[in-house]
Amino acid sequence: MSVARDCDLPLFVMGDGSNMLFDSRGFRGIVLRIGPGLDALAFAGTRVTAGAGIWVPAFARQLALRGLAGLEHVVGIPGRLGGLVVMNGGSQRKGIGTHVRHVTVVTRDGESRTLAHADLGYSYRTSALQGSGAIVTDVVLELEPGDRGVIMREMIEILASRRRKFPKNLPNCGSTFLSNPAMYDKVGPPGQAIEAAGLKGVAIGGAQVSPLHANFIVNRGGATSDEVLALIALVRGTVQNRTGFAMDCEVRHLTESGEERPAHEFTDAGRFDRSLLDRIDRSDA
Repeated sequence: MSVARDCDLPLFVMGDGSNMLFDSRGFRGIVLRIGPGLDALAFAGTRVTAGAGIWVPAFARQLALRGLAGLEHVVGIPGRLGGLVVMNGGSQRKGIGTHVRHVTVVTRDGESRTLAHADLGYSYRTSALQGSGAIVTDVVLELEPGDRGVIMREMIEILASRRRKFPKNLPNCGSTFLSNPAMYDKVGPPGQAIEAAGLKGVAIGGAQVSPLHANFIVNRGGATSDEVLALIALVRGTVQNRTGFAMDCEVRHLTESGEERPAHEFTDAGRFDRSLLDRIDRSDA
């Protein structure tokens, strides 16, 4: 952090970047990766203190082994705990923020601070930590007592479902669009709405709406960030015209200069190569 300040370079903090779309032109700054060096784990009854660098699937399994329930839904998420806490990540329309009691962060000024749940501003797939510049180092969570066998069986079912539904063999940024509760109630989840719009399998260059699950955009070979953004713009606009709902992105885009926001904010502003929209490939749709 001090190097970034002294050299006047942008600093980007990440875990495994599983929901990130990096600019194909690169990033002119410093990447600070939170990983195994911050993976301590301590249990006190139903309260758990965990380092931000712990691998989420491994963390979920440790909870199951101790009969601690509530976070079964995170078992298949490929990322680090700190990133999950920052974005209120989860699956099955649940978020980890429900169980977060407080977090320890390091500010951009190098100050260590403890933030309580009320300070974190949790809502669906977002928190006050996003864009704050604070780096999460430790998390304290409160779980619920449960039956170890029941928890393990639920996790196995979740993993089996993910293997059936989600693309694993091609690079992707995870779920592209957020599940809007109002939209979900009227037209279903994003993948269903995208498929109903006839966009499953549609491609622009190397970027393709996954033929397996329409809420994933996969790199079928040589995709650029602009091609992914163009496909996001196409999908978002088409679904909005059909349903009236504008789907916000779960995928976040990092530009060459260090801007980092949900990908749809860049497409809405026209910050991608719009000529790519003339190269739509529907041969696999």
